[in-house]
Amino acid sequence: MSTTATGSTVTEAVARARAAGAPLTGRRALVTGGSRGLGREIAIAFAAAGADVAIVSRKKDACTGLAAELAEATGRRVTGHGAHVGEWDRLDGLLDEVEDGLGPVDVLVNNAGIAPVYPSLHGVTEELFDKIVAVNLKGPFRMMAVAGRRMAARGGGAMLNISSMASGRPTAGDLPYAAAKAALNTLTAGFAQEYGPTVRVNTIVAGPFRTDISASWDMAAVDEMARSWPSRRVGEPSEIVGAALYLCGPTASYTTGSLLAVDGGRLAAP
Repeated sequence: MSTTATGSTVTEAVARARAAGAPLTGRRALVTGGSRGLGREIAIAFAAAGADVAIVSRKKDACTGLAAELAEATGRRVTGHGAHVGEWDRLDGLLDEVEDGLGPVDVLVNNAGIAPVYPSLHGVTEELFDKIVAVNLKGPFRMMAVAGRRMAARGGGAMLNISSMASGRPTAGDLPYAAAKAALNTLTAGFAQEYGPTVRVNTIVAGPFRTDISASWDMAAVDEMARSWPSRRVGEPSEIVGAALYLCGPTASYTTGSLLAVDGGRLAAP
């Protein structure tokens, strides 16, 4: 049985999500970057909330393994798919593949993202820059264009982007990533206008979370930095779930084009 970065099993995560009710019954969701980290928590929560879920990442085996475990735990249809969201021509076929298995997708979560480390801004290569933009911006653009058009034609849906506080607090150490996420925030407004009123498009601006990615952080330095935040700590992956369920669920029927910070108050700190 697999566990999250914080030690929770799928069963434990499902129980937490079910305690919040089942606002996504009958929905079909596609979650990119869904095999680990925040995407994994969102995929688990959506299945527990009644949705059928397609889990997508570059590592198909990780997706199919989690899908099997989650289907058993929830009784929902859950499928795993291997795809690189930065490959433009792959994404139409990916959506066809998902819908062949689950039916029409009416919830899209663009969670896949990368933030590679580099030695300096001058040391950022064109290849690295293009890779960061492809995954964090180009892929979500194409996914929303393809999925949003289908949702609008069918009468509605919800699309959710996972952005980063770096979009509002960029540093030299994450500038290409921050710029791509800032552009993703802009896409949120544009796609909300294009596919409204039936398709809602929103973004979670995520702060630091304790996922597998944080294993490479200097946690002593992060904890020292966190002393100035209202939360005084980094987030746990399960703490993204409430916002994701809200923004993709029926109670957010009047919420679109919004940026919701889930960052422990990091953006509010000096």
